[in-house]
Amino acid sequence: MKFTDIFVRRPVLATALSLVILLLGLQAFTQMTIREYPKLTNSMVTITTTYPGASPSTVQGFITTRLERVIASAPGIDYMTSISSEGASTITAYMKLNYSPDAAVANIQSKVQQVVNQLPTGAQLPIVNVTVGDPTALMYIAFYGDKYSQQQITDYLLRVVQPKLASVAGVSQAQILPAGHGNGNTYAMRVWLNPDEMAALGVTAADVTKALAANDYISAVGRTHGKNVATMISATTSLHNAAEFRNLVIKQTGNTLVRLKDVAKVQLGAENYDSEAFFDGKTAAFIGIQPSPSANSLDVARGVKQALKQINAQLPPGMHTAIPYDASTYISKSIHEVLMTVAITLGVVVLVIFLSLGSVRAVMIPVVAIPLAIIGGGFVMWLMGFSVNLLTLLAIVLAIGLVVDDAIIVVENVHRHIEEGRTPFEAALMTGRELGGPIVVMSTTLIAVFAPIGFMGGFTGSLFSEFAFTLVATVLVSMIVALTLSPMLSGKVLRHSKEHGLVHFIDARFNAFRAVYDRLLHGSLKYVPVTLVFAAAILGSIYFLFTTTPKELAPKEDQGVIFAMGTAQPTATASYLRRYGMMILHDFASLPVFSKSFMVTGFVPGGGGTNGLFAGMLLKPWSQRSETAMQVEPKVQQMLGGIPGLQVAAFQKPALPGSAGGLPVQFVIQSSSGYHKINTVANELIGRAYKSGLFMYVTKDLKIDNPEIVLKIHRNIAASLGLTMQAITEDLQPLLGGNLINRFDMQGRSYEVIPQVPDKFRANPDLLKQYYLQTASGKLVPASTVVSIQRSVQPEYLPQFQQQNSATIQAIPMPGVTQGEALGFLRATAKQIFPAGFSVNYASESRQFMQEKGGLMVTFVLAVLLIYLLLAAQFESFRDPWIVLITVPMSISGALIFMSLGLATINIYTEVGLITLIGLIAKQGILIVQFANEIQRNEGLDKRAAVEKASSIRLRPILMTTGAMVFGVVPLLLATGPGAVSRFDMGLVIAAGLSIGSLFSLFVVPAMYMLMAKDLTGEYRARQEAGSEAEPSAQT
Repeated sequence: MKFTDIFVRRPVLATALSLVILLLGLQAFTQMTIREYPKLTNSMVTITTTYPGASPSTVQGFITTRLERVIASAPGIDYMTSISSEGASTITAYMKLNYSPDAAVANIQSKVQQVVNQLPTGAQLPIVNVTVGDPTALMYIAFYGDKYSQQQITDYLLRVVQPKLASVAGVSQAQILPAGHGNGNTYAMRVWLNPDEMAALGVTAADVTKALAANDYISAVGRTHGKNVATMISATTSLHNAAEFRNLVIKQTGNTLVRLKDVAKVQLGAENYDSEAFFDGKTAAFIGIQPSPSANSLDVARGVKQALKQINAQLPPGMHTAIPYDASTYISKSIHEVLMTVAITLGVVVLVIFLSLGSVRAVMIPVVAIPLAIIGGGFVMWLMGFSVNLLTLLAIVLAIGLVVDDAIIVVENVHRHIEEGRTPFEAALMTGRELGGPIVVMSTTLIAVFAPIGFMGGFTGSLFSEFAFTLVATVLVSMIVALTLSPMLSGKVLRHSKEHGLVHFIDARFNAFRAVYDRLLHGSLKYVPVTLVFAAAILGSIYFLFTTTPKELAPKEDQGVIFAMGTAQPTATASYLRRYGMMILHDFASLPVFSKSFMVTGFVPGGGGTNGLFAGMLLKPWSQRSETAMQVEPKVQQMLGGIPGLQVAAFQKPALPGSAGGLPVQFVIQSSSGYHKINTVANELIGRAYKSGLFMYVTKDLKIDNPEIVLKIHRNIAASLGLTMQAITEDLQPLLGGNLINRFDMQGRSYEVIPQVPDKFRANPDLLKQYYLQTASGKLVPASTVVSIQRSVQPEYLPQFQQQNSATIQAIPMPGVTQGEALGFLRATAKQIFPAGFSVNYASESRQFMQEKGGLMVTFVLAVLLIYLLLAAQFESFRDPWIVLITVPMSISGALIFMSLGLATINIYTEVGLITLIGLIAKQGILIVQFANEIQRNEGLDKRAAVEKASSIRLRPILMTTGAMVFGVVPLLLATGPGAVSRFDMGLVIAAGLSIGSLFSLFVVPAMYMLMAKDLTGEYRARQEAGSEAEPSAQT
């Protein structure tokens, strides 16, 4: 008795097994979390060291280089960048995918500690921070009010709002923007020094800083401890408000006390006057919500919004909140769209089966088998720790077309046997015996295709492993259902059809179609060489089609938001950025698709300079606009390109996780040469890029346009006056640097104390002559006595990539130009113009693209080899698998034809789709070859007659399975809204490849069978002879 006979004869056992699968799957789906993508841990560690007043070259030489040298040896780093700017060093280590962020921080912190003692005396301790996940927060919440300053709002956020939001389950960080010197641009005690009054009273800046450090002192005295009573002791050594600071004694000359108010204006101000934030043009402060890597983003967003309701009820009068950006909306809408696609696909597949068989009874088996396989696969997903995300749901969409194949094959075979006069029970038994082997082979073939995707490694493997193994799980469960439940149900449900009605009509039409196919196939087999030459031409076209089809990492998706990054001249002030930034917000508001806007000024992405801004425009909901974000983006770029005084780039958020953000093209020029030479080469490359017409916007991070004042100290004069370099620095640095001296306490929180001269005393270099230095004898002399001024133009900041001097070209390609084309042009041009000692590298999304572009070929070859070996084992032949695999180039070429027409690009989705095609199309060849071999063995027909009969018999299930799969992905082709582009790309590959591949295969496979298959009629004759010899012996 065959394995399948058990379940046909024992229907209760088959039903019970199926119900167990169903219950386990339903329970599993209730336990799985919902995410946008599978969990990927991409982290970057930022090491920030401030050295107020230091030039970029000083910062690079004494801080950045020393730190980079030791940090580079930390394990797990993919690449490292740094920016040395005025008064600050920012080093960013981008960790390898899925490297532990905790281990990264610990390792890098350990390395930093090795050289902390080697940093300059005036430098603050390096701050090590780690960012896990998307550098763009999950959501930004704006707080604003007409009667509140930014510092008032920020202080309220620090005291009240941030602690509440940070405690929401799943929130990793609630960061306040603008950032200031720490967590939010909050209050600081600003001591605005007056050089004229200081000179008149004989006070230097060093005197002020020493007095502040010595007399605003945090003390911990201790406690008394008597026999029965212990009492805490506190001393009023610290200052708490501006009045106390004003009365601080700076110097005493005889009986005269010089207080701080005599030489400075003291006020409660802001840490940072370079950065501002705006919501819809109003002064605001933002809180960015960063979820933890393991958190469900939708749950986090819901929790934050729930907490925000409570916060809104307690806001001070006149303060309001808004959410200008919320990525969870896109995630939720995307998942909803895919779930709708799943439901529509299921309906379409059922309709295709009904129209193919014309029987409601026949449709019942797939209707039961498809949900059972999908839900049962969920149990395997849960065991493997998967989540319900866009890619696992996309896998389920494809799985509907895959798993229905098994049910269709069983139903069609039982239907055929019943029509030939057998009882339903006999037909079910025979079907189980005939199709058990082919179903196992087809299922293992699909598993062999999908498994290499899951084991690819790198970004693609990490992203698509859950996709691949979800398909594996559903195929496994579908195989079990096809071997246990489907034959039993077919035997119970199907009946012999009458000679009229819809079934008879469909059968008659199909028989007529099959007769046409039989004639065409019979005729084509007379010209096998011609068919094979055609197949060879198709095979040869694949290389041409593949190399000429545009390539990119992933297609752009309409995520409902467009960002803008602007850079002004290096000398730009906060008021300058505010003025021109408002033009950006005005242009945003003029668009019909506009919903909300936000902007933060006073920073440049990457950490260098304060002459940049970042803005964003939230678009109207997808259902309320006719234009996609991709259509709007060029219009926005054209509008913003006309703003004077700013260089602005409009761009969208990367469609896939794991990127460091920024513009889609990031091409790095590296060299040990000086920055002026690198800048010359970079400018030439940018000029050629614009001339090519491939780029809408091109910029670079290296800009040699920053006016710099060099104070040349006359050492001989300084020495004669008893002035050391340290003394000169201590007198000048507090006037210009804006250094943190110490902190003071106010209402239970500590704030910075910052002395500095106001803007009017540092508006131009000539005012430096008004500063005074104290000689060894105690006399004050003008700074101009020992210092002369030299002017030069230097880089605004000094970028490095992998410890080499660098310039990163960032660009936005023209509409219709892919990432691969843009990078290919830059790479080819670089080879032409680069001098010796120059090399190229890639960052962010471009780096992902370059790292992943070679993975397809390896995985594709591995999948084909695995299928070949499995088929060889099944057929016990090394020749038969080649007959089956001839279908693969047929389908690949079909997909590439449509892609080369500009309907899609070669990207991470279409590459996975091409690999998926291998298994889908190979199933059809398996059906023909398996049946042709059986016909040779059992009926003694020659190869040609056997393959003609097998092709004729298997024509209907092949057309039904192809139709079900092709029409099953039609909802992907018609997708709109969030995530539609990636779904369309994969749907196009499957539909085009399977349709054209199936058409070609129906003629090419029989031709290959005639050329390569073994003649198995000898087995039939041997059995006949053995049977004829057995008859006489039986008679005797």
